[in-house]
Amino acid sequence: MKTTLLALAFAALGTTAALAVPVLKGDITVNAAIVTVGDMFDDAGELSETAIFRAPAPGTTGIVPLADVQAAAKLIGITDFDNVGYMRVRVMRASTTVDEAMLDKLINDGLSARGLVAQGITAEPHFDLTNVSFAAEQVDAPAVLTDLRYTPGTGVFAARFSIAGIDQPIDLTGTIQLMTEAPRLIATTPAGTILTKTDFEMAEVPVATANAGGYADLDQLVGKQLARQFRAGMMLKPTDVGDPTVVTRNSLVTVTLKEGAMTLTVKGQALSTAAAGEPVDVLNPVSKKILHGVAKPDGTVEIITASATTVASL
Repeated sequence: MKTTLLALAFAALGTTAALAVPVLKGDITVNAAIVTVGDMFDDAGELSETAIFRAPAPGTTGIVPLADVQAAAKLIGITDFDNVGYMRVRVMRASTTVDEAMLDKLINDGLSARGLVAQGITAEPHFDLTNVSFAAEQVDAPAVLTDLRYTPGTGVFAARFSIAGIDQPIDLTGTIQLMTEAPRLIATTPAGTILTKTDFEMAEVPVATANAGGYADLDQLVGKQLARQFRAGMMLKPTDVGDPTVVTRNSLVTVTLKEGAMTLTVKGQALSTAAAGEPVDVLNPVSKKILHGVAKPDGTVEIITASATTVASL
């Protein structure tokens, strides 16, 4: 008895499967150039991967009348399908936007691969076309640069792109401006300031402007001392800074003279301003002798060459 019931159950399932027919969808979204039976119908079965229509262009929508669906289905062997009342099927093609930023990167990568852009330099393309935007198929690489011609002297370029989902290549022209980064002051900074990284922000400027202005790199500025006050937003030249002053004119300094194991010291008045390592003269206020030494990072002055006369002058 149990065996008979099982047999009847399996027979009923088989009958249900045999009676199952595809069910028409009213709105579908595809991400390929071809609409398959599985896209158009639920329960498509073995025909699910079979092509039935050509999809609209990426980012667009197409309307398929019911009569066209019936005719196309019949051609591939579907003579019957369920329809809850749709008189048309709306087919939307998914897309991703290929914009100016994406194409800029492709051009930069292309120039770098050809050795036309040095490290630290970026290309800023300016397209002749006002609105650079394309709806592409949703794939890993929606746009590929297939050809690039560039004239460094004039900056003129012509680029050809392959856009996924667009049959014809896209040709774009324009000019390229080479850009670099230069440090500029964040705030107005007084003379004598010892500069640090926090005093600067990096700003993009045309390479031609940077070369003409002779702007300093960040490592040429950090740790240096401003020669005069500069306003916020200004970019500095190497001549705008110097080594930090450690000895100031007319200041009281300590003069040292090392002779073997002996070190002599005396106070004196600096006759000039000096950075570390620079020569500086110091007046001994007692003997009225002028001592010749070198400024040290700690602000002292060291007599480098010792002699009996020098010792006597101390």
